[in-house]
Amino acid sequence: MTTNAKQHRGQRERETRAVSTAQGIHVVAKPVGPACNLNCEYCFYLEKQALFGPGEQYRMSDAVLSAFITNYITSQPTPVVEFVWQGGEPTLLGIDFFERAVELQKPFAAQKTITNSLQTNGTLLTDEWCAFLKKHNFMVGISIDGPKVVHDRYRIDRAGKGTFDQVMRGLRLLQKHKVEYNVLACVARETARQPLAVYRFLRGEGVEFIQFAPVVERVPNARSRQHGLRLAEPASLDRKETQTEVTPWSVVPEEYGDFLIAIYEEWVRHDVGKVFVMNFEWALNAWIGNPSPVCVHAEQCGRSLVLEHNGDVYACDHCVYPEYRLGNVLADALPVLAERSRQSGFGVTKETALPRWCRECKVLAACRGGCPKHRFAQTCYNEPGLHYLCEGYKKFFLHIRKYQRAMPQLLENGLPVSYVMDAVKGPLVIELDEKEIIRR
Repeated sequence: MTTNAKQHRGQRERETRAVSTAQGIHVVAKPVGPACNLNCEYCFYLEKQALFGPGEQYRMSDAVLSAFITNYITSQPTPVVEFVWQGGEPTLLGIDFFERAVELQKPFAAQKTITNSLQTNGTLLTDEWCAFLKKHNFMVGISIDGPKVVHDRYRIDRAGKGTFDQVMRGLRLLQKHKVEYNVLACVARETARQPLAVYRFLRGEGVEFIQFAPVVERVPNARSRQHGLRLAEPASLDRKETQTEVTPWSVVPEEYGDFLIAIYEEWVRHDVGKVFVMNFEWALNAWIGNPSPVCVHAEQCGRSLVLEHNGDVYACDHCVYPEYRLGNVLADALPVLAERSRQSGFGVTKETALPRWCRECKVLAACRGGCPKHRFAQTCYNEPGLHYLCEGYKKFFLHIRKYQRAMPQLLENGLPVSYVMDAVKGPLVIELDEKEIIRR
C-alpha cells in the first residue's frame, strides 16, 4: 500500500503481511464452515452446507485447530504468519475458541511474527468481544455495504429483516475499543448505482480503510445441481463455459466500472492520504510495477488455500467443491497441499489461459484477467475465458491512468501523494444515471 507517507501503524502492518504472505503460503481458515446467523441474498458460501449433509456440526475441533496452527507456523517460509479467520460467521464460535487459538500460537511467538485477522458481519460483537480483539491485536474486517437503504437490500437475517442497525452497533464497538478494522463493501447490482451514497456514508462514519468487492454469481449449471447448489461452480479455464447467465443481484460490468470511477473522482479530489480504498491502492501498486498483493489481480494464483472446519484443505475460497479438495490438515503438510494445487495446474492456468484479447489489452498489468472463477465470457475473437467484468475493469483502469502517472512522480520526488489533490481540483461533471449526478 503506497498512497501516503504518513500511513498509520495498521496500514504498515497490512503492507508487511501482504508482502510476506505473497511469497509463502496463505491460508484462510473457516472454523465454523459455512454456518452463519445471517442470510445475505448474494452470499456464495452459505449454500456450501449442502456439501456436508444434515447433522454436520460446524465447529472446528481442538485436534484440527492444533494441527492447523502447528502445521501453518512451522511450514511457513516467511517471517510473518498471518492467521485469517472467516466463515460463515466465525464469532458464532464464541470468544473461548479464539482464546484457545491464541494460546496455541504462543509457543511459536519467538520463531515468527504471528498476526490474526477476523472477518465478521459485526452483528454479534459485544464489549467483551472487542476488548478481546484489542488485547490480542486482531485486525477486523467488518462487512458494511453502505447506508441503511443500500445495506438492508441484500444483507438480511434469517427472518428476512435488514441488519444495518446491528452492524452499525458492531462498528461503534470496534471504534470505541480502538480495534483496528477495515470495511468490506460488496457491490451488488443495485449498490453499484449509488456510488457516492456508499462512499460518503462510509467516510462519514469514520471508516479509513475500504475494499469494494464486486458480486458476480452465475445461476446453477449441471455440475452445481449435482451437488444440490443454487449457484454455478467456478468457470473452467480449459473449456468454453455454456452457462453465462448471472443472478439478478450480480453487478453489471460497465456499472461496476462507473461505480469505481465515481468514487475515485471524489477520493482523488478530497481524500488521498485520509481514506484508503484498497482497489485504488492495488491499481497504483500495479502501475509502479510491483506484484499484486491480492490474487484477483496477480499474474498467477494458487498459493492461498482454504481450510474448512473439518480440516479439509481446498485450492481457493471460491473452489470449496469436492473436485478441488487437496487433502486434510490432520494428515498432510500445507506445503505438500500447496504443491498439489500447483501441479494440478490450478493458479498457473490463470496466466497461461489468458485469451488474446487480454494479452493485447492496455491494462493487462493492472487486471491480469481477474479471478478465474468469473472468466466465463467470450472475447470478440470468439475465445473463451474472458472475465465477466472485463468491460468495467477496463473502463476504470483506463480512466485513472492520468492520475496514476502523477502519483509515482510525487513519490519519486519525496512528496506526499496527497499533493495530487491540488493538481486535479476543478470543475467536473460526470453523469451517472437519472438519479445521481456528480457536480463540482
